[in-house]
Amino acid sequence: MITVGVEEEYLLLDPETCLPVPVADEVRAAAGLGPITEDGEVQAELLQAQIEIATPVCTDLDEVGGHLLRLRHALGTAAEKHGCRLAATGVAPFRATTPVPVTHDARYLALRKQAPQLVAEQLVNGAHVHAAVPDKETGVAVLNRVRVWLPVLVAMSANSPFWDGKDTGFASWRTVIFGRWPVSGPPPRFASLADHDDRIEALLNTGIIKDTGQLYWQARLSERYPTIEIRCADVQLRADTAVMFAGLVRALVATALREHKEDAPVPECPHEMLQAMNWHAARHGLSGRLMDPSGRSREAGDVLCMLLDHLAPALEEAGDTREVTSLVHRLLREGTPADRQRRALTMGGLPALTELITGETTAT
Repeated sequence: MITVGVEEEYLLLDPETCLPVPVADEVRAAAGLGPITEDGEVQAELLQAQIEIATPVCTDLDEVGGHLLRLRHALGTAAEKHGCRLAATGVAPFRATTPVPVTHDARYLALRKQAPQLVAEQLVNGAHVHAAVPDKETGVAVLNRVRVWLPVLVAMSANSPFWDGKDTGFASWRTVIFGRWPVSGPPPRFASLADHDDRIEALLNTGIIKDTGQLYWQARLSERYPTIEIRCADVQLRADTAVMFAGLVRALVATALREHKEDAPVPECPHEMLQAMNWHAARHGLSGRLMDPSGRSREAGDVLCMLLDHLAPALEEAGDTREVTSLVHRLLREGTPADRQRRALTMGGLPALTELITGETTAT
């Protein structure tokens, strides 16, 4: 069984104004004193109005969901003690005129020096899923096979339509903001592990990026763990939707491993086409049409059916079929979290939007 782990990033928001509140250190300390968090599970992020959690390594989706709810509840309780709310939204819907302070960490301070405006606007939150692979060479082969599905995951996870109090017209504005860094978006196809390592070394030698942590590809080999890290998704309103993505990513990796073992053809998709597909997914989410892995325009629901068909054997083997498919069908019925944010603001204004992005963070 392929093990998985999930990292989620959240915002700390004022419950009245929906503005970011820079009290992450205090909230982390309060959460860490509680009995339901372990060392290393609650971590600092780039800006002091952000906070990150990391689950332990999990073997089944029930474990993932249990850890996410436990950690969300711990942080939500700690946030309320400091007069703010924990928010699971891909970007901050509103910003103050004064930038949120950067966390006092040498790496984060260096990033601010390198790109001050990008850092000031980096109020973005993702969900990263790690899935185990046997070695780096196999990991590169998996990257080459899963990359064509990344735009579909972007569309499904879209949860960031608002920025500076306005509708951006994008379902995932976080994807656009993150795409401004030098090495970002969908990864290229690599000829081999040596090709992968040589190209990364060439990037490092330019000095444009300082370390491999600045490889902001939406899928990459983890430096810390023997895993593939899929990092294209916005953080999700609901914990169970994050569990769905963990199941989908595990099945994608399992399917890629099987295809690699069987020496099946690697999907062909030029990098420029994949970039365009990714932009389209961020723009529209699941509203209307979506590009399938071959670059063909189809109804979004049809592409999700293609994804489930592609993953069916892996989902069945892991025992995840019922849970994942039911959550995908709910997503198709209700729309993306971005759709739900828009409906909340239209129907109930700022209070309804704030309640949605903070109230569902710890909902079961």
